[in-house]
Amino acid sequence: AWSVSVRESGWVGFIEANIFITLLLDILGVGLIIPILPKLIEELSGGNVSAASHAFGWLAALYSMMQFICAPVLGSLSDRFGRRPVILGSLLGSGFDYLLLALAPTLPWFFLGRIIAGITGANITAANAYIADVSPPEKRAANFGLVGAAFGLGFIIGPAMGGWLGHYGLRVPFYAAAGLTFLNWFYGLFVLPESLPRDQRRAFDWKRANPVGSFVALRRHPELFGLTETYFLIGLAHQVFPATWVLYTSYRYHWTSGEVGLSLALVGVMAAIVQGVLAGRIIPKLGERRAIIVGLTNATVFLTAYGLATQGWIIYVLLVIGSFGGIAMPALQALVSRCVPLNEQGAVQGALSSLGSLAGILGPLLATGLFGYFISDRVPVRVPGAAFFASALLIFAALLLALRAFRRTKPVANG
Repeated sequence: AWSVSVRESGWVGFIEANIFITLLLDILGVGLIIPILPKLIEELSGGNVSAASHAFGWLAALYSMMQFICAPVLGSLSDRFGRRPVILGSLLGSGFDYLLLALAPTLPWFFLGRIIAGITGANITAANAYIADVSPPEKRAANFGLVGAAFGLGFIIGPAMGGWLGHYGLRVPFYAAAGLTFLNWFYGLFVLPESLPRDQRRAFDWKRANPVGSFVALRRHPELFGLTETYFLIGLAHQVFPATWVLYTSYRYHWTSGEVGLSLALVGVMAAIVQGVLAGRIIPKLGERRAIIVGLTNATVFLTAYGLATQGWIIYVLLVIGSFGGIAMPALQALVSRCVPLNEQGAVQGALSSLGSLAGILGPLLATGLFGYFISDRVPVRVPGAAFFASALLIFAALLLALRAFRRTKPVANG
């Protein structure tokens, strides 16, 4: 097979670099609009902060909902037509979406834009399947770590660039994101090769290409279903960070926006180091299963510690050491990818992306609800860290599910 021959040749590093660059440029485009999107929504809401807050919440939920629906579709399409056309089509759609948002005269246009963004943003499904295609089993976990590294770097550089460009106008970062995305499309068009050989492709099936159908299809692999339950609980637990980080650190430690930004930059740096560099060295030595156990144990302990920390400086220490829990996710993705053949990678990655999107819908509601309730006058004792304690329990449950799944997991020969 073409994918096997690529792995045995000197081109594999070149192709891994290509998909990393593609992911990084994609995430940079997203990161560019983060600092100014709330302000632009406020402007289009007539300066009403309360109305803008509700609109922003609905826009975020709509984005996750579209990813939930469309990730299995794009994954199944990539199994049928190959990864490259799906990735390129999504990038082209994202570029036009950024132009739409840059020119949007009213708020309803933003809702249309977020629908398009949710659909095209599901291309992470095809990118993960691409990684599974080109990576030999022993390097798969390390290469899945490249996704985390791309996210880390993208969310360091992107928001910084977006904040700087925002000084020249709230719509300027959207034009920059569009230009970057079109550049990414041209790069992929001329440089990124196809990863899935024609003889490994399978027919498109609507029964699989929807969230419910993709989850039902997972039941054909009982050993895989347990791992996807673990994946969902990890995603649900980690929603506590984007949902409550600013609220929690401002309430408990009285952090300024600058201090919050510094902490988020540290998160990005550590994600890039741990998942982009160290995961490739740690996971092969521990093995995927031990790496998952170590990573989830680390996350359980440190999520609890975030909720207990009484001083702001402690948070920085926890961010550095706790980031090593990030080895669990690439190890888990690698183990999942080894449970199915190449021509099902897109469908499985689509199911995982849908689970991540579902966690993105439910997690913020759970985390903000717990935080808001436990700092209110309705409770006899205020517990600002309640959301982090709940997330620690979710990670512990994920660890128990993973241990149960390990007894059933039998990797297939797809490498």
